[in-house]
Amino acid sequence: MSMSAVHAAVVGHVEWIEFLPVERVPRPGEIVGTLESWEQAGGGGSVAAIQLSLLADSVLFFTTLGVDELGQRARAELEERGIEVHASLVETPQRRGITYVDEAGERTITTIGPKLGPRGHDDSLPWHELARCDAVYFCAGDVDALVAARRGRVLCATARELGTLERGSVELDVLVGSGKDEAEMYRPGALDPEPKLVVTTSGALGGWAQPGGPFTAAPPPESRADAYGAGDCFAAGLTFALAAGLETQDALAFAARCGAGAMAGPGVHAERVPI
Repeated sequence: MSMSAVHAAVVGHVEWIEFLPVERVPRPGEIVGTLESWEQAGGGGSVAAIQLSLLADSVLFFTTLGVDELGQRARAELEERGIEVHASLVETPQRRGITYVDEAGERTITTIGPKLGPRGHDDSLPWHELARCDAVYFCAGDVDALVAARRGRVLCATARELGTLERGSVELDVLVGSGKDEAEMYRPGALDPEPKLVVTTSGALGGWAQPGGPFTAAPPPESRADAYGAGDCFAAGLTFALAAGLETQDALAFAARCGAGAMAGPGVHAERVPI
């Protein structure tokens, strides 16, 4: 399969993010100032869909959006990037977030409101379209949405949604977790059936694949902006590469370059990484 022939999908969430560049994150009780800010459609689902829009032939994004102004602004921004958005609409305000970006490029995030994942029992969404997808990344949604996502040929999920993955009991081709973030850690045996491939990332240290062993991180960009979205760009790149037929170690190296590319620009940023 050629790299451009991959049809991809994301099942996940959107957060409308306000980015605040600061010298450092404020300590308790402290006031810090900034001279600029900007807003973008962010969250794991948006980031992954944006990364895949630069790699795949087509990208479907199944999500839930608020009917308010922010929800509609998020849809418009994603569609302008060529992403085909399929969203359940709810009266709940669109989930927002505030992200501090310090001088070292580290991001510190506060989300506001509940995570709005897609609902697999919403018959208004074309869930059957997932059956024609080569690569599907699951990062939010209910159990029915997870089961629908399994229609894709290659299904990758984040360990952030471990509770849903446990209840869904579907076999994952890839599970991506973290070796540093407690909320994204995976311990063998937690899922039944076990994922075919478990990838644990550790930032600049690289990570570990089971099976496969250690892998190295890609060199960071010469001018690093911030780390926002690097993990989801990595996961999206890995899903894409495996669907395109790359062997595990080559797919991990490709994914690492996608993760590093996310740091080359401010806020929600992804790069068209060469194979």
